[in-house]
Amino acid sequence: MESILKKIEELRERFLKIKALLDMDKKEKRAHELRLQMSLPDFWDDKEGAVKISQEAEELFSESKVWSDFGKEIKELEEICKMAESEGDESMLEDLEKKYNELFERLSKLEFAALFDGKYDKENAFLSIHAGTGGIDAQDWAEMLERMYLRFAEKKGFKAEVFDNSYGNEAGIKSAEMKISGPFAYGYLQSENGTHRLLRNSPFNADGLRQTSFALVEVIPEIKGDEAPTIKEEEIRIDVFRSSGPGGQSVNTTDSAVRITHLPSGIVVSCQNERSQHQNKENAYKILQSKLLQLALAKREEEEKSLKGGSQKAEWGAQIRSYCLYGNKYVKDHRSEAETSNVDAVLDGDIEQFMEAYLRMKI
Repeated sequence: MESILKKIEELRERFLKIKALLDMDKKEKRAHELRLQMSLPDFWDDKEGAVKISQEAEELFSESKVWSDFGKEIKELEEICKMAESEGDESMLEDLEKKYNELFERLSKLEFAALFDGKYDKENAFLSIHAGTGGIDAQDWAEMLERMYLRFAEKKGFKAEVFDNSYGNEAGIKSAEMKISGPFAYGYLQSENGTHRLLRNSPFNADGLRQTSFALVEVIPEIKGDEAPTIKEEEIRIDVFRSSGPGGQSVNTTDSAVRITHLPSGIVVSCQNERSQHQNKENAYKILQSKLLQLALAKREEEEKSLKGGSQKAEWGAQIRSYCLYGNKYVKDHRSEAETSNVDAVLDGDIEQFMEAYLRMKI
């Protein structure tokens, strides 16, 4: 049986690896620099800037303390373990084993939390679903995905708002636009960005033939504050129309729904869930700002890849995940290789396993 001391040494190595990935030394240095700024006599002359610096400093110090305290606990446990092994104290070694198990579990949780280290991971998320190849089946598949994400949000305690639905003529939806709000909503949902493929016996085919359907999911973070791009009035066209439900059923008797078209990029955003035209316009504008920033970031990333000789286009057929609903049922993520046979649970919102597997690819 592996000695408890060896397991603690392995735990320490894992801890140091994660700490290095998070660049904690740089964060601690940054926190110290901010504290020095906060001690200056004129620090509060610029109240808005001072608040931002204070918040950043508090976050960095809190994070640094968590990792610093954990490192001390591992070191103390290692020292006590060396003493217990040298003295052959079996009862103490049993207690140390329990302490090790506790630290192991805590480090696993810290490790998962550490995966949310992207610039926008803490933000809320805008999620769009678009039915692709597959006709009515694809539209039905898009609606199934919409329900899956709404159930995921419900289970996580996140707030989900559907801003817009474009319903299919016979079944399902052509597209949907929603906002999911909660701690690290974008951090979780970023894994869903891409093409999702469904394989099943079609309920819309009289012979029940097998059908492959596709739906595109786009996820972008909600952009706040100074980063939100400025949109000139002459760059957009705003159309208002009456909100409607499936089959053309009227949901609202006033022209409260709003569609904003960004003329330079061709991006179109619609919102119709609110009864207020003003509120729908505000929501659509926020989504447009986030999409434009995401577009700019993607363009910059593509240019960098091109300069490095690694530019690749994302093709429609390059699905990120497959959902097979016949034979040996399964859901498989083609990036992380995570797979499960519990298809019903996945479609009911249990998708965190795929999100975690995707995030762990960073390590």
